[in-house]
Amino acid sequence: MPEWRKDPLVKRWVVIATERGKRPCDFKVPQNEKKGGRCPLCPGHEGDTPPEVLAFRERGTSPDMPGWWVRVVPNKFPAVRIEAQTGVRRHGVYDVMDGLGAHEVVVEAPDHEAYLDALDERQLEEVIWAWQQRSLDLRRDTRLKYIQIFKNFGQTAGASLEHTHSQILATPMVPVDIQEEMQGFKHYAWSTGRCVLCDVLAQEVSERQRVVLETDKFISFAPFASRFPFETWIVPREHQHDFASIREEQVRDLARVLRSTLLRLRQSVGGPPFNMVLHTAPVNEPDTIHYHWHLEILPRLTIMAGFELGTGFYINPTPPEMAAEVLREQEVFCPPPVYAGGEREAVQYV
Repeated sequence: MPEWRKDPLVKRWVVIATERGKRPCDFKVPQNEKKGGRCPLCPGHEGDTPPEVLAFRERGTSPDMPGWWVRVVPNKFPAVRIEAQTGVRRHGVYDVMDGLGAHEVVVEAPDHEAYLDALDERQLEEVIWAWQQRSLDLRRDTRLKYIQIFKNFGQTAGASLEHTHSQILATPMVPVDIQEEMQGFKHYAWSTGRCVLCDVLAQEVSERQRVVLETDKFISFAPFASRFPFETWIVPREHQHDFASIREEQVRDLARVLRSTLLRLRQSVGGPPFNMVLHTAPVNEPDTIHYHWHLEILPRLTIMAGFELGTGFYINPTPPEMAAEVLREQEVFCPPPVYAGGEREAVQYV
């Protein structure tokens, strides 16, 4: 029997189509076609990108030259620009403002062929540190209110470059989805005195039906009201509203959990296209302590159609209990690690 399930954070209803019960073999996973040609993110092509704003590189090497193992550059074709002006203008019934914001690309490794789950855990730690350091730097501009860290993998998930990378896009307003989550966290805290996501983790650990992987610091699980087949969240056990406050021991653990979760997804479903989004508290805004940051991995195995677009409801043909079981039972065969770095010495340019 199909089942409606309600997301406890944003009160969104999802249809879990249990009778369809799609397993990994039932999905046709689109294969990425190699584009070839010159890659602007590869070592030796640093001149093809704007000047770097952060780099972890070998001692003695120069900015915008080879020798880096993680590199952050402004997006060459940004959706928003930091030099834009603030201020909302009225145009009849419409509000308009300049395209203020920041849009950056995090080049996650020098190796053009590496996937994120193929990186050595230490290399993945360096990527997480880059996310954190750029988040701390961007918020110094008090006009910015939200910093979205995200990754598109695969052409159908919106990736335009093959070289492994993620993006950071900072905006002058808090996105509607984050506002809804903030309200959900606050309402639950006011009514119970607790964090809703902390309570979700406690129930998931107790029931053990949707947990994929757990460590001392993080839990990876398929959400009860998953919108997408094999949707997986990675959540810190500790209540922590701001991703940028992550500590060294958490970075190590997050790298391990993220790599293992992505490997399990690749080995079970065949490396599907996915979007990965990091939800964290707004910046330069008051009253954000109730928030609990988390990382969402959203495989693109189904297509949003008229019902989803017309109603905002999702139909998920794979129950999260089934997805978690499949992912949990995977024997993780780690590829040869890819670590290009040395001792991290951030070179950040203001």
